[in-house]
Amino acid sequence: MPADYPVIFDVTPPEKFERTQMFIRILALIILSVVGNIFGLLYGLAYLVFPVLAAIFVSQKGAQRFLEEDAPRLTTWLRWLMALLAYLAIVTDRFPTEKPEQFVRFEVQPGGSPTVGSALLRLIYSIPSALVLALVGIVSAILWLVAAVLVLIQESYPAGIYNFQRGFLRWEARLLGYHASLVERYPPFALDTGPEADAAAA
Repeated sequence: MPADYPVIFDVTPPEKFERTQMFIRILALIILSVVGNIFGLLYGLAYLVFPVLAAIFVSQKGAQRFLEEDAPRLTTWLRWLMALLAYLAIVTDRFPTEKPEQFVRFEVQPGGSPTVGSALLRLIYSIPSALVLALVGIVSAILWLVAAVLVLIQESYPAGIYNFQRGFLRWEARLLGYHASLVERYPPFALDTGPEADAAAA
């Protein structure tokens, strides 16, 4: 069940979305597109970097010390990345600062016995989920345009769109947690749009 998955992502919607923040998002996306889709390149780089970092850390320290010492650091980096994605996706209304936990809930319960080989193989194992997520991302992009227009007009957009975008980001968060060898279980192919369960027993 998705609610039992050991990566938790959730966001509390703001009372309203500010037009100023929407203009900032649009300007940022235009700039990134003009200079060669830097954001896409950075995301692709992150896709490659996390398994390699996990493999390096595991080779230096072993699985147990990796989970105890390096998993919290990787979780912090992923939390900031998810907060940034949530801002760009119009799910939060504040750009992440030093404390992204103020805007998003991203928690990982590390587990498993990662090895150097298993960490690097995540580059291949993650492909099916990433491909399906990319297809869902097409729908997400269309809904983003609808949400952006509505925010500029009325500073809000329907809860159904919000829940879809949150579910899309939740799938992405689970995939990144798996991809970084923080959890052993493969992320579910599920667009889980409801509020995130506590999952303390995951």
